[in-house]
This record gives sequence, structure tokens and C-alpha cells, in this order.
Amino acid sequence: MRNTVLKCILGLGCFVLIGLAATGCHQKSAAPAGSGMQAMPVQTVAVALSPVPQSNEYVATIKSRRSATLQPQVSGRLTQIRVRSGDHVKAGQPLMNIDPQQQMATVEAQRATERQKKALYDYNKSQFERQRKLFEAGIVSRDVYEQAQQSFDNTKADYESAEGLRKTQEEQLAYYSIRAPFDGVVGDIPVHVGDYVSPSSMLTTVDENKDLEAYIYVPTERSGEVRKGLVVELTDTAGKVLETSKIDFLSPQVDSTLQGILVKAPVHATPELLRNAQMVKARVIWNTKSMAVIPVLAVIRQGGQTFVFVAQQQNGHLVAHQTPVTVGDTVGNSYSISSGLNVGDRVIVSSTQFLVNGMPVMPLGA
Repeated sequence: MRNTVLKCILGLGCFVLIGLAATGCHQKSAAPAGSGMQAMPVQTVAVALSPVPQSNEYVATIKSRRSATLQPQVSGRLTQIRVRSGDHVKAGQPLMNIDPQQQMATVEAQRATERQKKALYDYNKSQFERQRKLFEAGIVSRDVYEQAQQSFDNTKADYESAEGLRKTQEEQLAYYSIRAPFDGVVGDIPVHVGDYVSPSSMLTTVDENKDLEAYIYVPTERSGEVRKGLVVELTDTAGKVLETSKIDFLSPQVDSTLQGILVKAPVHATPELLRNAQMVKARVIWNTKSMAVIPVLAVIRQGGQTFVFVAQQQNGHLVAHQTPVTVGDTVGNSYSISSGLNVGDRVIVSSTQFLVNGMPVMPLGA
């Protein structure tokens, strides 16, 4: 009886296992029939040709045509600094003062000498006039008259010399006040009140933030292509165009240090955009070329490779075909394509993050 029960249990278990296996096999074989992928709605854009600038990017330095480094013409201690770095100043505006006491004493001494020479000059002048009248009247001899004239001439020369030296010393006194040579912006001020400065000391700079130029060094291998009139786009670090200009100066020689040719392009941007001594990127456009362009949204970068999805016919249906491409420069919101696509190909520009190669797609509006 016990053996009979065991056989029944074993038989029932085998039946259950066989049933489960049959059910599993039935579900696995039926999966393909129920897994037909629905077409992904996508937007597509036809590949078209467009003129694309052929360019190279270099580093440019913005420089002012009027920029002055201020150094004193006399020696002494700074007693006053009237401005701060970044201040806008007018031509002739006082910027700093050097202690003028010693020079003022020299000027006063020279003025006293001049007055002494003037008194002697005036006396000899009157004596000369008196002797001239007496000589003309035949009262004194020619020798007496000529001695009076010589004394007058000597004292006149001494007085004029003293007067000239006094004026020179007064002009020298003006050097103790450092003034702006033209309208501009004050640069860094490395000195302090109380510092002893000399003609070799750098006090500050004044830059006129207009009439700017972009200094660009083009590699010598481009010497045959660089010329006046080439378009230059000045951009910031994010690639935003700050100003479009043209080359108006081409150096006739190569810079031996940089092994490049200096070219210049005028800059008219406002001080808020470009300033003297600022470094920016300069894109020199050599020419334009007709190339295929596609929206930036269509390009996918993965694993160091660049590709797009192209909507192609396959077995009577549209599918997303993953296509490697070589991208070039950007043109607005589009990429230029060097290889991988043909004119008329329809690239997918939406839902690309959900696509896989061979997935059915349905263009919106189709």
C-alpha cells in the first residue's frame, strides 16, 4: 500500500513538472510573435549643402594704439597718489605728486640770483646810456664809451642766462606733479606713498580704451594664404563672437621667437566686451566651402566616436540606421559634415537617446 502511494505521488509530480515545462516552452516560442516593436515617432531633417567657413583659431591679444607707461623725470619721495587703478582720467589730470621742496628751494635761489643780475644789468644799462650821450657830445673818449658798452653787454648776458636758468628750474618743478598724458584708464599702481622713486621707476600706466587692435600671430605654414582683408572673428572662451573684423596689417617679417607672422585687425567693441591687454580667441576665415550640414541635435558622441541616426527603408519599413560621421566646424546651430552622409539623407533629430540601430521609426507628419 505504501509503495502504491509513493508511486502515485511520484507520478503526480512528474505530471506537474511536465506541465510546467510545456507551459514554459509554449511561452518562449510565443515571445517573438508578441514582441513586435512599435515604431518610435521621430523628427527628421534632410541633409543639405551650405557654405561653411574654412578657418583656424588662434590666440589674440587686444592692444590699444595709445598706451603709456608713466615714469618720473625726477627723483624723490611720493607724497600723494590721487587715483586708483581702473579710474578714468582726463588729459592733464594730476595723478601723483613727488616731494618738490628741494626743487622749490633751488627755484627760489635762482630767482634771487636773477634779481641780482637784473639789478646790475639795469645799472650798467643806465651807465651805458649816460656814456653814450657824453661820447656823442665829445665830453668822454671812445675808450670810456666802449668800456661802458662792454660792461653793459656782459651784465645783459649774465642776466639773460640767469633768467633762462630760472625758467628751466621752474619747468623742472612741474615734473614733480605726474599728470595723465591723455584721456584713458589708470592701470596697476605698484608704488606707495613714501616710496623713493627715480626715472627708472614704473609708477603706473594709462591706456586709451579705444582705437584697439587685435594682435594675432599666424603660423609660418600659412604665410601663402594670409593676406589683408581676411575676415577675423573674435570670440570669448565659450565661442561667442564678440566682434567681426578684417586683417588690415601684415608684418613683412617672421617673429623669430614665436615663428609666426604678426597680423592686426581693428577692434571697435565697447569696453564692456574688449579691453586693452585682454586675450581672446581669433578665428581667421580663409575661405568658404559648400558642405553638408546637419543640426547639432542630430549628432551623438559616445566612446570617442561620433554618429547620427539616419531614417532608412528596410523591408518596407523605416528604421533608424546608426551611421558614423566626421564633423567639422559649427555653423550657427549646425555641424558641418566632412564624411558619412549624402545630400538628401534624413537624419533623426529627436528622441535619439532612446534609439538603437535597426529600431523602427515613424517620422512625425508622415
